[in-house]
Amino acid sequence: MEAAKTFVQRPSRLGVVREHEIMRVVGTLGGSDSSASADLARREVLKWAQNRSGGKLPEEAWQFQSFEYLAGGRNSAGIRIQYESSDIWAIRADDPDKFVPGRVWTTEVVVGLDGRAAHFSTRLLASTNEQDLNIEPHAPGFVLQLISSLGLSRGGLDMEVEPWRIERDSEMAHLLDVMASPDRDVPVFVLTVAEGAAGPNVDAAALARATAGIAIVAIVPDALTWRIRDRFQRPRAVFNGAARAYLPGFNENARPFEHRLARPEELYTREDQARSLRWMRILAARESIFRSRLGHRVLSFTGIRNASLRARQIHLSDEGASDSEQLAAAGARIEALEGEVADTQAMLDFFSESTQEAEERAANAEAQLRASAYRIDQLLQQISALGAPAEQIELPASWADFAGWCDVALAGRVALASAARRGVRDPEFEDVGLAARCLLWLATEYRQGRIDGASGDFRDYVIEAGVRNSRCGNDEFEFDWQRRRMTADWHIKDSSGTRDPKRCLRIYYVWEPETQEVVIADMPSHRRSAVS
Repeated sequence: MEAAKTFVQRPSRLGVVREHEIMRVVGTLGGSDSSASADLARREVLKWAQNRSGGKLPEEAWQFQSFEYLAGGRNSAGIRIQYESSDIWAIRADDPDKFVPGRVWTTEVVVGLDGRAAHFSTRLLASTNEQDLNIEPHAPGFVLQLISSLGLSRGGLDMEVEPWRIERDSEMAHLLDVMASPDRDVPVFVLTVAEGAAGPNVDAAALARATAGIAIVAIVPDALTWRIRDRFQRPRAVFNGAARAYLPGFNENARPFEHRLARPEELYTREDQARSLRWMRILAARESIFRSRLGHRVLSFTGIRNASLRARQIHLSDEGASDSEQLAAAGARIEALEGEVADTQAMLDFFSESTQEAEERAANAEAQLRASAYRIDQLLQQISALGAPAEQIELPASWADFAGWCDVALAGRVALASAARRGVRDPEFEDVGLAARCLLWLATEYRQGRIDGASGDFRDYVIEAGVRNSRCGNDEFEFDWQRRRMTADWHIKDSSGTRDPKRCLRIYYVWEPETQEVVIADMPSHRRSAVS
């Protein structure tokens, strides 16, 4: 879903109690008989709930009917809704933490049949008055049991309890396809094994169990890691005992720094390894919430309870039930609606806090970027003063390498905005070398001239034969960059006059004086405007 934690506030003598959402597991159950798979899943969940209830669940529970079980904090409730071809069964179970006073774990499970398949989802929540909830997320035991006995798939991928050990080229090719699949909605943790090592530097078995249903854990020997470099290029690779988290949306043009890398030196000690294992578990849990939308792929228990109570209220009215019965049903419905309102408010609170955190991170990142750019300039000036040879930058060989090349080779000097990044994925313009040389000119000669205050010297500047730099004029346009509205007022263009997209080059850009960067708004083709 699109919320990672929910915060439901209510008074407490010890402080404000908040309900934090820890993870969401969603998928389709395996098995040839979907009805039998749904029954087996319900039974396994009930066994798990009864073991934590401190007593015996009522007979209605084992008949998969609606029930309520109250046991002094270890409460459980179940709901069953059957309508035409749909069959939804849900349970919510509370379990006080054995070691932390005041912390209560809540697990919600939904098993649904739609006539074709058995769908499964679960939410793990923790209610506590702790200021900082310091936990290491772990998939509930029944999730591991269901994956082992029935199988669970999501996004066309089979979830596993054990790590995926890559040993052959065919398995490696499949892993690469999984990593780049647009349908994948779970992280892939690639743990490499250094040459001569017995295994990866991260406990793969522990990571696979903790993230069962919400991530894929793959172990790759160093002899096969070259396949990752070959397909995705070195900035996106992982090898020599390192570990990397490849988030959903990864492909050949992904920004390398968005997919966290743990280098071998960061996995040297047991403390380092435990720290990395922790952030991987937290990352997978948070991604499971962001990628599974509440009310769509995952249903909340309060929402299902409200639907059940609404159906009962309508039934009582149609049957002419007494006023007292209808009043009691209306009261229960109001209570359920209040629960839904609390859930909605919790999501809004989370979004508000997440937005504030994101804005703070963005502001910090911009400040660090400015400081880094300033430091880079200092070092380049020192190198130049020492009479060192000019910087040698190897140009990209294809458009598939272009965005990554710009991110690494021109970092802090030239940046691609979203439209430009989309434009260089697979353009019709053929001369990738020319486009790269133009960006390199912007990163070096042009940028240094702007820093020195010589902006006027670059009007109609000839970069190389047939290619010049000039004002956009009527072709200038606005675009968004790092929370700001900017205007692309310069462009590099070929002088041939052709509009053939295979030969017509246009690089629209703006100079950003605060970060001292050239921001590429769009490229490499001519951009249609009101006058062209």
